[in-house]
Amino acid sequence: MSAPIGFAIVGCGMIARFHARALAEIPGARVAAVVSRRTASGEEFVREMALGDCPVFTELSDALNAPGVDAVIITTPSGAHREPALLAAAAGKHVVVEKPLEITEARCDAIIEACDRHGVKLCTIFPSRFGDANLALKSAVDAGRFGKLTLGETSCKWWRSQAYYDEGGWKGTKALDGGGALMNQAIHNVDLLLWMMGDVTHVSGFTATLAHERIEVEDTAVAVLRFKSGALGVIQATTSVHPGYPKRIAIHGNKGSAEIEQDDIVRWDFDLHSDDDARIRAMKSGAGGGAADPKAIGHEGHRRQLADFVDAIRENRVPKVDGREGRKSVELIRAIYQANESGRVVELG
Repeated sequence: MSAPIGFAIVGCGMIARFHARALAEIPGARVAAVVSRRTASGEEFVREMALGDCPVFTELSDALNAPGVDAVIITTPSGAHREPALLAAAAGKHVVVEKPLEITEARCDAIIEACDRHGVKLCTIFPSRFGDANLALKSAVDAGRFGKLTLGETSCKWWRSQAYYDEGGWKGTKALDGGGALMNQAIHNVDLLLWMMGDVTHVSGFTATLAHERIEVEDTAVAVLRFKSGALGVIQATTSVHPGYPKRIAIHGNKGSAEIEQDDIVRWDFDLHSDDDARIRAMKSGAGGGAADPKAIGHEGHRRQLADFVDAIRENRVPKVDGREGRKSVELIRAIYQANESGRVVELG
């Protein structure tokens, strides 16, 4: 039996705990090191996650030289993903980056290029792609069950308190958050919409900060899209809607329509029926959502995605959500920001 794939987790915040819990449930994977700016925080993380004698480092460069480290998981603030990713790639370590891959296309490209150049695997964390309902929806799209796609819509009408933005010193900043409700919370919805509907050619949109103080980014956004297929699309993203509602995605065509709320199928209607439709309509995940509390989100999606990444390393294949896939949502969100600033329709290259 081959040795476990050892991961160094960079950053010990809330999302790092999702990764540690996920790795604990994946055969052939383990946490081999933890990197934290403060040793005490790293040691507390190791105790809380029951990681035994896992070493704690204050510098990633030291962790990269530790025995058994094959890959890194970067859970630092969004605008601080590039530097550790480049360092890890140069050391020949595979790279996992929490969403977004980075906060600009150029910073995403730097990570992608470095991983290509050094021959290491790269994935962007989008666990919603691995949920049963979303996989069923994607299969229906790929099978042509919707006929001609006409409309794709998604909403992430969530709530975050002022205290959420005030803690940590980086949330709501352009330099480290890169954006607000779109770049941080609704990016999962944006990724799913692109995965289902394909590339976008034109976008217009508006963003605003309506319910929070002392932040540099939007808490409310709307956008209208034209896809390469000719279909149209709508995005709503907020952290300003109290008390917060489950995220939603709907795909429509001239032969069928389907809608997912959180991770449950709520509509599944097609012109031509399938023997599997009754089972799909009954899908209920029971998964919690982050509509009002980011800690309420489960780690099963992370487990599935990290298991795919471990398999990709062992099988020497591209992970299901690689860096290029991760870049797409950043490009679209940045185009929405540009449309808001210019007051014009933005054409994507």
